[in-house]
Amino acid sequence: MITVNGKEIPWTENLSVADYLDANGYKINRIAVELNYEIVPKSQYSTTLLKEGDVMEVVSFVGGG
Repeated sequence: MITVNGKEIPWTENLSVADYLDANGYKINRIAVELNYEIVPKSQYSTTLLKEGDVMEVVSFVGGG
């Protein structure tokens, strides 16, 4: 299992941050990702593999005023 935004989900081997984001409909240019309490640079989303027990937070930027 991994935890994403406080919810436990099944872990899949060889799943990258980019794969997860794409599968769940996130728009890369409108989010920030924290993995195990460290910000992941967008340039590393496709090379950062999720591991059993990881904790990931995906924060969406919302416009307003």
